[in-house]
Amino acid sequence: MIRVLLADDQSLVRAGFRALLDAQPDIEVVAEAADGEEAVRSIRELRPDVVLMDIRMPLLDGLAATRQVTGDARLHDVKVIMLTTFELDEYVFEAIRSGASGFLVKDTEPEELLRAVRAVVDGDALLSPGVTRRLIAEFAARSKEPAAAGEMARLTEREREVMALVGIGLSNEEIARRLVVSPLTAKTHVSRTMVKLGARDRAQLVVFAYESGLVRPGWLG
Repeated sequence: MIRVLLADDQSLVRAGFRALLDAQPDIEVVAEAADGEEAVRSIRELRPDVVLMDIRMPLLDGLAATRQVTGDARLHDVKVIMLTTFELDEYVFEAIRSGASGFLVKDTEPEELLRAVRAVVDGDALLSPGVTRRLIAEFAARSKEPAAAGEMARLTEREREVMALVGIGLSNEEIARRLVVSPLTAKTHVSRTMVKLGARDRAQLVVFAYESGLVRPGWLG
């Protein structure tokens, strides 16, 4: 079972998401939170697999709440998907840098929400289809903390190549086809790269790819 926590200050939004998620045989909503402080307390207590976290909430916004969660080593396995009302939200890239595994707009299609929950549990980064690569590129260009050159030096040439492909939004299967290797080999390269760079998940690997200059805004592959 995939255990999900819903954090949103709008009860109607939470109710809609709960109805959809609880109807799935492999997903269970374990708690709801109406503000960021309540969300962090519940996450620490329940340790859900996935948190659907609204960016704008009272007391503690979703960005600050996410930083508290991802900064707690005990919650390393908790994946956060940020929820936003608008696709071009100025906090989206900062949310990913803060440790979120991706984001969705609230009016996303039901099947996309379900895919998102399952994808982040499997270790994939998740972004709304209408935003994906161009949005990451736009906000990555505003990054204020470039990755250290020493960290990039740990990577092999193939790992750099794989990281660049992750950075432009390719899945493991797409990377495998691009490099003419098996999906398992592609996944292994991605995993090793994440370990060497200390990336929490695939979304942070995308951030590192832009911040290091390995991928530049506008490169869509």
